[in-house]
Amino acid sequence: MNPTTPLDALINSVLAALQRPGVFIEFAILLLAVALAWGLDRRYRQRYRAIAEARSGARRLGEGGLMRLVFPLGALLVLSLGRALMRRWQETHLLDVAVPLFVSMGVVRMAVFALRQAFPPSSWLAAAEKVLALVVWAVLALHILGWLPELIAGMEAVKFSIGTQQLSLWLILQGALTVLLTLLFALWLSGLIEQRLLRASSLNPSLQLVFSRLTKAALILVAVLIALPLVGIDLTTLSVFGGALGVGLGFGMQKIAANYVSGFIILLDRSISIGNMVSVGTDRGVVSQITTRYTVLRGLNGVEVLVPNETLVSSVVQNETFTDTRTLLPIDIQVSYGADLERAMAIMVEEAASLPRVLADPPPKAYLVNFADSGINLRVGLWLGDPREGSLGVVSDINLAVWRRFRDEGIEIPFPQREVRILPPLPAFAAGVAAGRP
Repeated sequence: MNPTTPLDALINSVLAALQRPGVFIEFAILLLAVALAWGLDRRYRQRYRAIAEARSGARRLGEGGLMRLVFPLGALLVLSLGRALMRRWQETHLLDVAVPLFVSMGVVRMAVFALRQAFPPSSWLAAAEKVLALVVWAVLALHILGWLPELIAGMEAVKFSIGTQQLSLWLILQGALTVLLTLLFALWLSGLIEQRLLRASSLNPSLQLVFSRLTKAALILVAVLIALPLVGIDLTTLSVFGGALGVGLGFGMQKIAANYVSGFIILLDRSISIGNMVSVGTDRGVVSQITTRYTVLRGLNGVEVLVPNETLVSSVVQNETFTDTRTLLPIDIQVSYGADLERAMAIMVEEAASLPRVLADPPPKAYLVNFADSGINLRVGLWLGDPREGSLGVVSDINLAVWRRFRDEGIEIPFPQREVRILPPLPAFAAGVAAGRP
């Protein structure tokens, strides 16, 4: 006869428990625990939403973490009290299974809460919570069934060598979990440091980005270097793999590496900063984001252009707000030869100075550019202090205002004209035609 397995023992104990009258009391305690925990959780969430805005950052963080533990802790409290009382008269198989399930729920919720603090809000966190809950409950089920030691022994039996290092599936799994936990801690710590750096008003925004990215990269590297030796993996065994990866990166990812190096150069030399109005080739826009690989230019039409950092370092870039945000805007207008030029130039200056976006220092000034075929070309030069807001609106307002003033004062704006005159023939030509000669 085959020996009794842990699964058979569990099934037999559950069937025996279902045949006892006390199992209904366990069901009642379980339902009571869930109901009380749900009511307590709902009450605490309503209170937290009402006062969350008035709390400081650290206190709001602590109360937010406690909010995720109210339901599992409330249920565990009721289940523990009920199980302690019932053990005086009978065994509590159902409650013994329910308690570790609620413990794992609390662990999963706190782990996901830590992830949400370490990473910006994103849709993948909800999926991560489900995957983490499934993994934790699967491990717990294997432990209850007694299959977990056999599974670990099976993974330890699968061994292979990398150099002088003996590795197994269980060792690799331990290493992956340890690296994951240390990485999460490193990312959480780098997030706190980044928040402190962003609040430092004495630092330039470019330096804030440089220091935050260097800190994150250094913490991730330290986390990996600490995690692997903790599980017994010798880092020297990865030297061959690291060398091959380095050669592959050197030949196959030159552009990417150049963009990353260029990104740090841009951030360090502060030639381009967030908020600058720049032009690269045919692209013009405000710098809205600088990453280690590309820079985002947001055009005045709302379109965002991703420019590789190598392009910004190796090509000519027009930075309209590098040292001075003032930008000269020329506007050309043509008048007829019979117009009063001095009055026309005065009107152009007056209308330019009347616009709120036009700077008073230096003041607008009018110029006579040249004498064209159809009229005289005039130009008014004005200075804008906010080129990021665009210039088309200013040009349109000035053209409309000047057109109205010219119309009221009788100053003509010419348009191209062509006159064809038919002259009488020359006498010699007329005599030749009459004699039949061409």
